[in-house]
Amino acid sequence: MVTVLTVIHILFALLLIAGVLMQSSKSAGMSAAIGGGAERIFGKRKGMDEALTRWTTVFAVGFMLSALVLTVLRS
Repeated sequence: MVTVLTVIHILFALLLIAGVLMQSSKSAGMSAAIGGGAERIFGKRKGMDEALTRWTTVFAVGFMLSALVLTVLRS
């Protein structure tokens, strides 16, 4: 049981890392102001960013819950 949950926990960790790295940066500063204007003119794939944000949230919640369950089972 603990082994299966550990594998699931590791999968959530890897998926969380991938989700964070795949999101577009939301940096502030002059380059963001210039880039933001270009994105408004040429369009940005908002659907993809929203989906990545949603999935990253799901992976983060799964990671936290699996960590909590593993902690309770091992103590």
